[in-house]
Amino acid sequence: MFGNNPEDRATYYKGMDENFKCHGFQFEVGKTYKHDGEIKICLSGFHSCTNPWDVLRYYDITSRFSLVEVGGKIEPHPDDTKIASAEITIKAELKLPEFIDACISFINESCMADVPPSSGDYSSLAASGNYSNLAASGCISKLAASGEGSKMASSGDYSSLAASGCGSSLAASGYDSKMAASGDYSSLAASGNYSNLAASGHGSKLAASGYGSISICSGTSGKVKGGSNCALALTRWVESEKRYRITTAYVGEDGIKADTWYSLDNDGKFIEQGE
Repeated sequence: MFGNNPEDRATYYKGMDENFKCHGFQFEVGKTYKHDGEIKICLSGFHSCTNPWDVLRYYDITSRFSLVEVGGKIEPHPDDTKIASAEITIKAELKLPEFIDACISFINESCMADVPPSSGDYSSLAASGNYSNLAASGCISKLAASGEGSKMASSGDYSSLAASGCGSSLAASGYDSKMAASGDYSSLAASGNYSNLAASGHGSKLAASGYGSISICSGTSGKVKGGSNCALALTRWVESEKRYRITTAYVGEDGIKADTWYSLDNDGKFIEQGE
């Protein structure tokens, strides 16, 4: 399907952590890397996916993404479009809005019957099955998924995204978007200004990079980060009081930094966290 000829090259997508590393290996845009040992999927070689949605199975939407080119020996994954390759070139880093657009374009171009695409304004999409994928590029679109592990992306302004399943991923790049997730370990990310993010599940992660956005996690053990002038809120359980308490913070006040992950310590104070 993919071919093992070094001349047989295609464009793929790759996820990295916040430091642009993958399993400790440091990558840089514009560089080519070669692996001399065995190429084994999920074990050795350089990994990437031809379907950007599949990247989200391995890296959540708060990660960094890149457009890559692969070559040399290639071994495909049996269950998705992930591959291991002997050679990889990091062509460009994709910011969140660009990665969302790539997800939407892939769905529209492939015309996948089980993934409802929408590019028109005022579109409404809903899915109840597990691991559903929903994408909309039009303004004022609405997306809802109740199944576990669902993924949703919207690039239009004023979009609304909601997921109730555990481990769901929601991403919006449009201005004034609204996202809500009730399942545990959900990930929400918005790059547009004045976006609102809310998660009630345990261990959820909310990232709002746009100006004046709001990130609220009512579930415990959550993480939040925001852009300039953002408002943040996290929840913890206070055993001695037998009740939940919510702590708020504001980017630019009391040492709270933009684009920095925060959680709560045992005293309910915001503390910096890694990815």
